[in-house]
Amino acid sequence: MTPAARLSAAIEIVADIEARHRPAGDALKDWGLSHRFAGSGDRAALAGLVYDALRRRASSVHVMGDPGPRAVLLGMLRLERKLEPDAIAALANGGRFAPQPLSPDELARLALPDLAGAPPWVAGDYPEWLDPHLARVFGEERAAEGAALASRAPLDLRVNDIKGDRDEATALLADLNPVPTRWSPFGLRIALEADAKNPAIHAEPAFIKGMVEVQDEGSQLAALLAGAKPGEHVVDLCAGAGGKTLALAAAMHNQGQLYATDTDKRRLAPIHERLARSGARNVQVRTPKSVGTELADLAGRADLVLIDAPCTGIGTWRRNPDAKWRVRPGALAVRLKEQAAVLDRAAGLVKPGGRIVYVTCSVLAEENGDQIQAFLARATGFRLVPPGEVANALGERAYLFRRAALMADEGLLMTPRRTDTDGFYVSVLART
Repeated sequence: MTPAARLSAAIEIVADIEARHRPAGDALKDWGLSHRFAGSGDRAALAGLVYDALRRRASSVHVMGDPGPRAVLLGMLRLERKLEPDAIAALANGGRFAPQPLSPDELARLALPDLAGAPPWVAGDYPEWLDPHLARVFGEERAAEGAALASRAPLDLRVNDIKGDRDEATALLADLNPVPTRWSPFGLRIALEADAKNPAIHAEPAFIKGMVEVQDEGSQLAALLAGAKPGEHVVDLCAGAGGKTLALAAAMHNQGQLYATDTDKRRLAPIHERLARSGARNVQVRTPKSVGTELADLAGRADLVLIDAPCTGIGTWRRNPDAKWRVRPGALAVRLKEQAAVLDRAAGLVKPGGRIVYVTCSVLAEENGDQIQAFLARATGFRLVPPGEVANALGERAYLFRRAALMADEGLLMTPRRTDTDGFYVSVLART
């Protein structure tokens, strides 16, 4: 496919996403199935165009003065890809399989893309209804934080030190040019170009041997800040596919017991294969039962209960840019109830002297500090561990990390703009 044909196809796919209110991944898959002539390079380039368009949808609409898919793609090429108007006109030239030529108005708008005076939700490319929620957390910096959440994410890997160290993994992955992550001592980062195919990490010997797992640095840090120690009894209460479970197991060096469960057994399905590959031998997977007794024998016994809480996922918008346009206020209300319930469940598992580590991939105060305050108001026998003290788990990196993260009384918040990670919130509660 020519670059112009790819642009036409991307406009078609974005139109499908908006007309049918469907995830971008589904629309891209359907387009590929019905256009089998497109090679893997074409499909990767199309995905890049579509996801970048969704990242910059609000600002592109503002600049172009038009909410249509064509305007969103053209505006994105100027704002995100930094193409000059002549380069965009060369793509939209009216030729075979190319979009129609640019109108005089489109050329004028692309020549002077003006976001001066744009509302924060436009400059930050997020839904307008979220503006007061983000203003609570970031104030006048919310547009800048939103723009960072709209940026393209790198590929982060966590090195499993049960199987090897970061130098060994770097050598095995040398052709991908990984570099050490800024904060996590176990992290490697691989930069991704907009149109490039994702590297086949799952086919790399380092992955097959269990030496590396795909995990954002922010998620790695959340597991590190939990402070799991060898010999402890640890419960991962919302384990899902097991990313943080694997990180906790590595921190415990196969000593002690780690119990992984989730309210939905389908989310747990991938964990078994990942555990086998990792070499972790101290993990018990407790599949949820209809009567909810899968953790009954652990009541009051846990040194640490990790809650990777269900949330709106706003902190992961870099990786799921279409999700931000599908999230609704009703979803936030549902998540708040689920978070309160899982905090109350954790309280019954932790022993005196133990701790609850509450984690979300959200930046909203309602899902973070407000939940912690509400829990402390209704639960007895718990105290906050100061976030500055929690950060000490990062060793020599702790000082700079405390200056980068957004610190509050209830917990700490990582964001793409502040820590160059996905958005993650961490709060630690100790049982007295």
